[in-house]
Amino acid sequence: MYKHILVPVDGSQLSSHASQKAVALAHSLDARITFLYVQPDYPRPIVGEGTLIAPENREEFLRSTEEVANTILNDAEHLAKASAVNASRLTEVSDTPWEVITRTAVAQQCDLIFMASHGRRGLASLLIGSETNKVLTHTTIPVLVYRESKTAQQEP
Repeated sequence: MYKHILVPVDGSQLSSHASQKAVALAHSLDARITFLYVQPDYPRPIVGEGTLIAPENREEFLRSTEEVANTILNDAEHLAKASAVNASRLTEVSDTPWEVITRTAVAQQCDLIFMASHGRRGLASLLIGSETNKVLTHTTIPVLVYRESKTAQQEP
C-alpha cells in the first residue's frame, strides 16, 4: 500500500491531531513519514499614511519563524519516534503552502499526502482559502484529509 507519507504540519491543534493519526497509519503500514512545515515569507513593508509598517527586521523575522518551525517539527518527530515510525523533516519558506506541498510530495517520491482540513465552508472558505482544497486540485498523488468530528473538537 503506502510506503512514504507526506504530512504537512502548521502547529495548530488540528494539525497535531492529524500528525498523531498519520503516525498511527504509518505504523500500521510500516511506512515512513516526511513532515513538512512551510514557513511564511518575510512580509513586504507597507506604507500607510506616510509611515512605513514592517513587523520587525528580516533577520529577526527569519530567526523567529525558524524557531517556530523547529518546535513544530521536533514535536512531530517525537510522535513518530514514540511509535517507532521512521520520519524525516523538511521546511521551506513560501507564501503558497499548497505549491510547496505538491512539489515536495513529488520530489520526495511520496505516495500519499496526509493533511488536516479545518472544514471551512461558505464565505470563510472563499475569503481565507483552503490549502487542502488547492492541494486536492493540483496534485496527482492521493490525499487523505483528516477532519475532526464536532465532539472531538469540543473535548478539552
